[in-house]
Amino acid sequence: MTEFVSQYFNLTWIYWFFTLIYALTIISIVGVVISQNRNPVKTLAWVTVLLALPAFGLILYIVFGRNIKNKRIVSRSVRRRLRRREIGYKGDLRRLDLTDSSVQHIRLAQSLAGAPYFIDNSAELFNNGSDKIDAMLVDISGATRYINLQYYILSDDEVGCRLRDALIKRARAGVKVRVIYDHVGSFRVRKRFFRSMSDAGIEIYPFYKVSFPLLGSRINWRNHRKLCIIDGETGYIGGMNIADRYLTGGKFDVWRDLHLRIKGSAVMALEYSFAVDWYAMGHKLDEETSEPATKHHKAGSYGMQLLTSGPNDQWSNIAFVFLQAISQAKKCIYIQTPYFLPTDALLRALQASALAKVDVRIMIPRRSDSEILRYASYSYINECLQAGIKFYLYEPGMLHSKSMLVDDEFATVGSTNFDFRSVEHNFESNMFIYSREFNEKLREQFYADQAECYRVKGAEWRRRPKRQKAKESLMRIFAPIL
Repeated sequence: MTEFVSQYFNLTWIYWFFTLIYALTIISIVGVVISQNRNPVKTLAWVTVLLALPAFGLILYIVFGRNIKNKRIVSRSVRRRLRRREIGYKGDLRRLDLTDSSVQHIRLAQSLAGAPYFIDNSAELFNNGSDKIDAMLVDISGATRYINLQYYILSDDEVGCRLRDALIKRARAGVKVRVIYDHVGSFRVRKRFFRSMSDAGIEIYPFYKVSFPLLGSRINWRNHRKLCIIDGETGYIGGMNIADRYLTGGKFDVWRDLHLRIKGSAVMALEYSFAVDWYAMGHKLDEETSEPATKHHKAGSYGMQLLTSGPNDQWSNIAFVFLQAISQAKKCIYIQTPYFLPTDALLRALQASALAKVDVRIMIPRRSDSEILRYASYSYINECLQAGIKFYLYEPGMLHSKSMLVDDEFATVGSTNFDFRSVEHNFESNMFIYSREFNEKLREQFYADQAECYRVKGAEWRRRPKRQKAKESLMRIFAPIL
């Protein structure tokens, strides 16, 4: 009997000891959340989850709640060394044929990330995967020095194998080939696909590989960039990954997306972005890939500026330029995005512009590759319509384009969706183009897609089924982490 009582008190003591440790852990995390001075609504949400559902809330916070702003993954000295190889425009921006708004956008991007402004570039716009992959494979086949390639999704399907074989062929010909893929985005790809490239001499690595015990500290921060740089002369950037669905449509009849093929000194900015991510994974980039491409300054007439953003940056770089461009719009704002889950600041800016009689049009897919994101996006439509924003649902298939044009001169194409994840959690890259000619090209593409859309009407939209409204409201709750 005495032995039983002794064991009971020992177990009770152990139980209360671990309960106390657990309680102190939860209280400490609540203190950390409060001390980070985030948006009060988000702070209150996390505190509520941690206190109401301690075990589940702790797991959610570890995976989705941690903040890495201002955390340096590449040192300042390395960034400065890489930046010195970019030869951007050094003159007075006011002397260029640019509007005052464009000059302010350029200066903002320079302040946020030191992004140089490049003149005399050209950009070819692709609106389908077939043309883009064919052009890129031709450029890859002509590479003589190096190929740097980075994609969120690098599939081992037919398109992926075509790219793999082209890269292997160049690697065996003595061309230096480097590849970055996102570990989560390409999680379903078989290891032998990557191993075949590695065995051929290609340097290929996953970005932020997710594995225990690093699962919770890495899974929420994904590298969503899509870049390709060939010999420092040609660059690709946009929204298209490497997968068959970008050509065939997958489960959709059509998969609409946009991508750019760039010539000119702006290619150096793509070099810089790739180099930073390469260093972030612990690999040194040979100096050859950062040689100034001065001979390409006269490739065209477009002014360009590459801006990258990530969860570790002090500011939400791309979102800040979006916000300024929207707020200063005088005529029109046209946006294409697969998911519309804007931050409060971006939503209010769009509403204010529409209320000021700026022509604001937003295009999203009627059917999406994610039902959760579709309903979450739909939850914003009614309050946008009330402000005078025009909403268009793309009918033929999946609209995956990520673009925005404002007035007559400003345009951007890249990897950034108009949602919380792109703004707060992903590593993204967008090319900002200051050109009336390119703006008109993007406008024509928007109009062509708009002709295949259903325009949402307020009265009809309000009559949608209550079950759908309930789904939209429920999914919107999770918008900040979707």
